[in-house]
Amino acid sequence: MSLKIIPFKIPKSQKEFVRFQVDEGSHFYDKLHQHPEWQLTLILEGKGQLMVGDYLGRFEPGDIYLLGSNVPHVFRSDEEYFQKTNSIKSVSNTIFFDFEALGKGIWEVEEFLELRQWVNAIKGCYVVKCENQEFLKNSIRTFALKTGMEKVLAALEMIRYLQQPHAMLPLNRLLPIRDYSELEGKRMGNVMAFILAENHRNISLKEVAETANMSKEAFCRFFKERTGKTYTEFLNELRIHKSCHLLQETDLSISQIAFQTGFQNLSYFNRAFKKFRQETPKNFRMKHRFQG
Repeated sequence: MSLKIIPFKIPKSQKEFVRFQVDEGSHFYDKLHQHPEWQLTLILEGKGQLMVGDYLGRFEPGDIYLLGSNVPHVFRSDEEYFQKTNSIKSVSNTIFFDFEALGKGIWEVEEFLELRQWVNAIKGCYVVKCENQEFLKNSIRTFALKTGMEKVLAALEMIRYLQQPHAMLPLNRLLPIRDYSELEGKRMGNVMAFILAENHRNISLKEVAETANMSKEAFCRFFKERTGKTYTEFLNELRIHKSCHLLQETDLSISQIAFQTGFQNLSYFNRAFKKFRQETPKNFRMKHRFQG
């Protein structure tokens, strides 16, 4: 069955500038999707992988991310959040900004010139690292209590904080030159859903290409153009991120972690890990346990 995950529509009025949303459950929405609204998300509970554009990394409680318009992304919760026997949950607060709802006339107002230039410059995904982080977190958490003009002013105040120098660190290296078409979105969504669900085992290039209904050669071009990585590079990076989580938070042996994350032998795991992290899995575990 085809996964219709792009585009993703935010349930709101067509003339609503900002909307607050709470996502709470055993895990976050786990399908690759995009939407025209900007997204400012605060992670309150839960851990996992953030995939957005060509970026792949981990998210955890306390993280704040700003995603620009129409950036394909997914907050993929760790596997333990999908196990029905666990009582752990994932919670986030998100504010969606729809600048189109303001109309074109507002950008002709002189006082909004600086904001217009900043909005036009924002592309891709950013992790928020502004100085007054707690103020921003509290503003997001309490946003649901605001209405009318108070809501608009609070939204503009948050944007003002994001505009501070060095307040946001860009995560994407490769910015898409155009949005996904619906067909491309469905195809990429199917591919990512398959890789995220099956990366613990040996999945061949032929197998994942068939998921996209493409030849191996066509799939390799398609995948590299949209992620900036080869399929093997992306798969290894995903597995290394998962192994880092297990090295930090479990007592599994390094060989157990290698096989559990989809590597077929320990030596290849060690080489791939060192290439990506510039250190061995053993050193990574010792360093983070010492820091802990």
